[in-house]
Amino acid sequence: MKELTAQNVEASPATGWYRRWFLLVLVLIYASSFIDRIIVAVVGQAMKVEMNLSDLQLGLLNGLAFSIFYSLLGLPIARLAERFNRVVLIALSIGAWSVMTTLCGTAGAYWQLLIYRLGVGIGEAGSTPTAHSLISDQFGPRRRASALSIYALGPPLGVLVGALGGGWMVQHMGWRPVFYVVGLPGLVFGLLAWVTLREPRRGGAEEGGAQFAASVPPLREVLAVLFGSRAFVQMLLGTVIGAFAQYGVNLFIPVYLTRVFGLGYAQAGLIFGLVIGVGGILGNTLGGVAADWAGAKNRRWYAWIPALGTAIGFPLVATAFMLGQWPVAVALIFVATVMLSMWNGPTFAVVHSIVEPRMRATASACVFLVMNLVGQGLGPATVGLLSDRFAARLFTQGQFSQVCAAGGAHGGHGPAAQVHGPFAAACHDASAYGVRYAMLAVSVALMWSSVHYFLASRHLSRNSSSKPAAADGTNASIKRAV
Repeated sequence: MKELTAQNVEASPATGWYRRWFLLVLVLIYASSFIDRIIVAVVGQAMKVEMNLSDLQLGLLNGLAFSIFYSLLGLPIARLAERFNRVVLIALSIGAWSVMTTLCGTAGAYWQLLIYRLGVGIGEAGSTPTAHSLISDQFGPRRRASALSIYALGPPLGVLVGALGGGWMVQHMGWRPVFYVVGLPGLVFGLLAWVTLREPRRGGAEEGGAQFAASVPPLREVLAVLFGSRAFVQMLLGTVIGAFAQYGVNLFIPVYLTRVFGLGYAQAGLIFGLVIGVGGILGNTLGGVAADWAGAKNRRWYAWIPALGTAIGFPLVATAFMLGQWPVAVALIFVATVMLSMWNGPTFAVVHSIVEPRMRATASACVFLVMNLVGQGLGPATVGLLSDRFAARLFTQGQFSQVCAAGGAHGGHGPAAQVHGPFAAACHDASAYGVRYAMLAVSVALMWSSVHYFLASRHLSRNSSSKPAAADGTNASIKRAV
């Protein structure tokens, strides 16, 4: 049995077959984690009706309840990943979050759901930064953005599977069985990682075969390297602000389709999975491959690609929320999702080029800490809060929450065909326009995100040459540029 130590390190270079398997297992684990993360978005409308929740409460379940511990514990667990066997850490983490996801299906009150969602976040905190560190020790600088982008296919795959299966299940079986089903596959993937993956050598993928000392730099040194880089600061701001808008908008898309256009849970889940899942797969792949290809000539493309993708995606998604026909709106959201998903591989390729191998898990954790705390934590909650506020202002018949909650189908928050009562039409319109305006307002932050990516490009060298690592472990060509 593997021990949680630095032993079991891969002694020989990995074969092409093993690298593909290595990346596949990590992608499946990431997909499983993202199913558990976003499944509340798929079943949220049914939970809202049964448990009489507000949009703010739903936003908290989607966001802050999960992300607060996911973000805060990511950094200390990443410090463990710099010292101990990363494969074992991932296997233990996936077992923890899978159990907590399953328990969500047993919740009888809102506070129980909050606690279980906190548990899901605690478990997932040990996965992504650790996987980033593993990938950067398997793939060299010239292939790293592509490898990280392939790994980033996990979330859209998770959305695709979770939305398609979860949407059908919630319509035919209710929302509770969905949590039982999505929690189980993670245990299988965790076992696969434990049995089949090997711990790679730290720095073994660097050009020239550079090896690095076994000592782990203190946290203050990692932070000094990161925040001493103007390129990192601008890339971080672009990522965090973009995540705030994307998480807020994306996790309310099933609710939006159900409430505004009257689609059923299964149909809304199908559209959500295809748009965010397939769009995310295309965007992540395109972003990583394009960055490695164009970056070979000019490294500034590692910042220009997410900048252009975000700048193009904003007007598309904003236009979609102003349309009255769902097929056209969905088509625009799909294209926008492709463009808005191009940031991942290029961003983390830049981050990992700034630090030495034993800083990489910590560097990724720093990005995820802020990105998920602000992005997933505050994005959905902000959309939910704004939706409630807009709906209350648009409802002219009195107290929106009291009148509409008593009007059937939870205040017109369900499909239009299900709404009954004397104020049904007014409740439905206020609720529909409320969520529409909230998502539109939050999407404006995407332009702000794009500006920071463009600013980051000014602090990256045009020089595309990759030199061997410097004595302190920092890539020399990037170190001069930032």
